[in-house]
Amino acid sequence: MMTNLFSTFDPSTNIMNLSINWMSTLLGIMIIPMSFWLIPSRMMIIWINVINTLHKEFKTLLGEFNHKGSTFIFISLFSFILFNNFLGLFPYIYTSSSHMSMTLSLALPMWLSFMMFGWINHTQHMFAHLVPQGTPPMLMPFMVCIETISNIIRPGTLAVRLAANMIAGHLLLTLLGNTGPLMGYLMINVLIITQLLLLTLEFAVSIIQSYVFAILSTLYSSEVI
Repeated sequence: MMTNLFSTFDPSTNIMNLSINWMSTLLGIMIIPMSFWLIPSRMMIIWINVINTLHKEFKTLLGEFNHKGSTFIFISLFSFILFNNFLGLFPYIYTSSSHMSMTLSLALPMWLSFMMFGWINHTQHMFAHLVPQGTPPMLMPFMVCIETISNIIRPGTLAVRLAANMIAGHLLLTLLGNTGPLMGYLMINVLIITQLLLLTLEFAVSIIQSYVFAILSTLYSSEVI
């Protein structure tokens, strides 16, 4: 029989002699992410600065009509491609960004969404883009055909550019590495130095290609607004 109205709140339930009633006060602290407890590392500070720089650049490219948060789509795209490109630099890891099935699946849905948004909401603006300003009347039909074709092949060029640049360096590294067993000690040293230089180049290419992909996607999106 309950002798006190507040006896239901007594810490009676326990696990390993620790009262669950008092443990509940720590639950809020336990779910706070670890990054809020720690001083940001240098790598985290660098990455935050990179994201801020990309945000400002994408915001400038999108112009005054950009929607709030629209730059984060392209920042996420840059981060995803950069992560996959870097993973491909490690031995025995499959480079997904060097295959058309991967790059086209990134470029095609994004281009389709831009086109659908543009033609549904800004139809007149999209028609105006087909004829550049100052085009002679005689050339207008040809310019419409050329602009239409160049617009259609955009996802293909995005996909091929990323895949070709990523696979070219990896292919060269593999071909040079396979010649190693046939070389003497002196040439092996030359080969190792060459491979290290090529690996440094591939490191730079990984950053540049992810940046180019994101920048071109931003430029294509800015044309439909």
